[in-house]
Amino acid sequence: MKFLKKIDKVLAAFGNMRALERNHVDTFTENLIQNIPGNKIAESNEGQIWTSFQNLAGYYFLNTTVLSHIKIRTTKGTKLMFCDGQNNFMITSDSDEINSNFSNISKCWITKINYIINKEQLKNIKKNNINKIKLSYKKKTLTFFGNLHTDASTLKPHLIQ
Repeated sequence: MKFLKKIDKVLAAFGNMRALERNHVDTFTENLIQNIPGNKIAESNEGQIWTSFQNLAGYYFLNTTVLSHIKIRTTKGTKLMFCDGQNNFMITSDSDEINSNFSNISKCWITKINYIINKEQLKNIKKNNINKIKLSYKKKTLTFFGNLHTDASTLKPHLIQ
């Protein structure tokens, strides 16, 4: 195995693009993964969802970061469904084009998706009674299970001026 890595280094030195890609260490994406803003609100075998809130000129935004082993790429946007056992509500992504970034260090994809939410949806998320979160894009659905954080008061929107 070490022998093949040495061959890759030699090929990369001669300008072989595939060998360069295999030897490349993506520190930028790995730094994003290590410093995800917000709180982890749900996880499953398919990945994790981290959220933070923003208040911009009276509009509330839910900024989500999805860590998973699945690449999320779509030009039609995503839908996020929150299920708490009694009520379900769905929000659609702010932008239609969503693309994941791969980290070859941790071997996972990081996807940032923003959603516009209203005050009622913000209150429902902050109640900390979300049991299941479904992320839908194209014809695929990722399911995450919630109730991870104990103090929902830490999920406060911050004002951007």
